[in-house]
Amino acid sequence: MNRKLIPWAVLCALGLSSVLTACNDSDDDVQVKSVEFVQTVAAPTDVAGMSVTQTVAKAVVSYDDGTTKDFALTYHTLFGVKDKVGGNAHPAGQAYDHQMQALMDPFGKPVVLETPDANSLLNVEGNLFLVTHLEYDWLLSDGAESWTAPSWYSRVPTGMLLSGLDQAADGKLSVKTQKPIDFSSVNGTWINCFGSQTSWNTHLGSEEDYDLQYNPLVGGYATTTNGVKAMTDLYWKNSRPANPYHYGWIPEVTVKKDGSTTVVKHYAMGRGTWEQAKLMADDRTAYLGDDGTHGLMAMFVADKAKDLSAGTIYAAKWNQTSAADGGKADLTWYKLGHATDAEIKTIIDSGVIFASIFDAVAPAAGTCAAGYTRVRVGSTADECLALKPGMERAAAFIETRRYAALLGATTEFTKMEGVAHNAKDKKVYMAMSAIRDSMTSMTGEPADHIKLTKVSSGATFTIDLAGAQKTANGAETIASDYVGTKMYVEAALLGRDIPVDARGNTADVDKVANTDNVFFSEKMRTLFIGEDSGMHVNNYVWAYNVDTKKLTRILSSTAGAENTGLQVVDDLNGKGAYIMSNNQHWGDLPGAVPADLKSQLAAKIDKFQAPVGYIGGLPSFK
Repeated sequence: MNRKLIPWAVLCALGLSSVLTACNDSDDDVQVKSVEFVQTVAAPTDVAGMSVTQTVAKAVVSYDDGTTKDFALTYHTLFGVKDKVGGNAHPAGQAYDHQMQALMDPFGKPVVLETPDANSLLNVEGNLFLVTHLEYDWLLSDGAESWTAPSWYSRVPTGMLLSGLDQAADGKLSVKTQKPIDFSSVNGTWINCFGSQTSWNTHLGSEEDYDLQYNPLVGGYATTTNGVKAMTDLYWKNSRPANPYHYGWIPEVTVKKDGSTTVVKHYAMGRGTWEQAKLMADDRTAYLGDDGTHGLMAMFVADKAKDLSAGTIYAAKWNQTSAADGGKADLTWYKLGHATDAEIKTIIDSGVIFASIFDAVAPAAGTCAAGYTRVRVGSTADECLALKPGMERAAAFIETRRYAALLGATTEFTKMEGVAHNAKDKKVYMAMSAIRDSMTSMTGEPADHIKLTKVSSGATFTIDLAGAQKTANGAETIASDYVGTKMYVEAALLGRDIPVDARGNTADVDKVANTDNVFFSEKMRTLFIGEDSGMHVNNYVWAYNVDTKKLTRILSSTAGAENTGLQVVDDLNGKGAYIMSNNQHWGDLPGAVPADLKSQLAAKIDKFQAPVGYIGGLPSFK
């Protein structure tokens, strides 16, 4: 890692006098050489250990004077989704309608979203705030009553939460204020998944809108109309019908010093089932993770740094060079179009629908009539599409995945999740939760760009970045020095499927399974990875040192829970570094878990609670 200075006064305040000859008023500085994470506890195998979230590692910091210091890691819960904290009259995970009235279930109980996701810990002019996503409703009611589920069951309006935080002298964080963020000015928000932070101190969210993607072959949205129904009935309270084109965007949240917020949706960044948008070091180029099956890899290049309201969308083509070791490819890029937020919003507000943009029919015997192109996007059902005249911009930004497929980009990525950026080495890390289905060679695919060996436990891919790259359509130079050119998997970051073991694991517990959230710490030279796995009974957070190639488990989560909200703050007011980490859907156990173990774990786990928290115990890295 780069050597950075940590003042003696800070080290002394943290109780690190053992690494120095003395703690006094000297102006001398000590330099950090490296940070290594070391596992101190094995992956839990007993019911007591499997039913809690706990740290299982320490950090070993080496200094340039030849000394080292061990730092024990600890997990801190800030609040659970059922808790009322910071003056909030409702549970933290409460769902709301467009008037910010609390939604109640059929028994008059609060609809609590058990799925906290992205975190952004922000320092706004000396005031600390935490933006937290609430992704979806996993269990609609905590009552034991028998009832008939409404059509929107498990799909309710979601949102984000703003918590004001206090930081104690020892670095410990606590909640002092809390309130929901109002998205009514942008028609509400839907399925808030992973997120990221900008260098200008705002939060970038995501809308992962599986239920609002149009399926022209059945005349509905996805396989059901749950998303439209939930937003119409519950969010808008039937005062207006929900427009699916209002969802599937990248929201940006600005938090002011007084705790007030403003929200925008960046229509210029395109519409999809976005897991996350991650900006590169130029503050212009962003990579977007498109979750689901038959997805695309999208890149957005803003016209101006630190302004995402206008720019150009590109989609990648995977040009495979090897199927071994997770796969390798050269990447080329198709330009989809340029637009501003205002231009795309105007198109949406004009009442455009899918049939305004495309003619669509089902293939006949696997082929399409003249003038139509066969594509496979978002599902295994092929579509024959023909773009209507003058609708290129609407297609590029409102039906981004379909337009990418029409132009020849790859729409065969499966379960694309989080994105992280290593600025020094000019790399992107992209989580692919599973290598299966469309990432293998499937019979009859319209295009078969990706032909990999199935690895159900997935991989975290590395993407090399470069400038002076030209588009595959039109040979225009892309105005970015952060364009992906090669994509591959480092050995330690490829999952390993195994036959089911005695506890129900179907992936090696000493390897990452179903990578999801990822975050790179420049100061620690470490890629942090959170799992969302149905192949590990307990999911883990891992630390991967990109220099030593060492992979270390640092957190074990409550059985069945997904690790979410991953963000690393290398220094916060000189009082320590923080690894933000939540859980969601506690007790959602894989089907392979033996019945007796499942019952023992169920007795110890509150499925309706899930924590927002962080891994502490680290010093500051400035």
